[in-house]
Amino acid sequence: MATFDIFNLTESKMNQSINSFKINLSKIRTDRAHAGIFDHIRVNYHGSVLPLTKIAHISVIDMRTVSIRAYEKNMNPTIEKSIRESNLDLNPRYTGSEIVIPFPILTQDRRHELLKLVKKEAEGVRISIRNSRREANESLKKLVKEKLISEDHERKSQNEIQKLTNRFIENIENITSQKESEIVSI
Repeated sequence: MATFDIFNLTESKMNQSINSFKINLSKIRTDRAHAGIFDHIRVNYHGSVLPLTKIAHISVIDMRTVSIRAYEKNMNPTIEKSIRESNLDLNPRYTGSEIVIPFPILTQDRRHELLKLVKKEAEGVRISIRNSRREANESLKKLVKEKLISEDHERKSQNEIQKLTNRFIENIENITSQKESEIVSI
């Protein structure tokens, strides 16, 4: 394995970590209604477990309300139950033709809990990024031991991997501060 391959593999792992981080943050509810918060909800559909987005149309009515229209009306109670059982703290209402979900205003205590959760998620992804850096550096050391690259080349490659790590850590900080500002804003 060449240093180029190690760099590309490391960058790919770091990108996967960032994408997973973004998905996890999208599950954290803010004051504003958005359809993406339901992406992780699964519903029992005639014996199969499917994503909610496959069996219903989700639309944002206003800043604090989401409407869900099942493609099959008999699925509405199942969808409503799945939303209630999710950890989103939402209270859906079936109106006869659609499920309406109001997004309540977050209390100060709940905002504080969500900020802690965001910071915890951010630290988890930072650890993942650093682990990817460590694995890359270990691979470089193996190449030096096997005399496939020189120590100078190893140092240059480690510096490039550190620059990559710094770039991803900065990206994490930007994503985290953006999510924190969403939670804090009223």
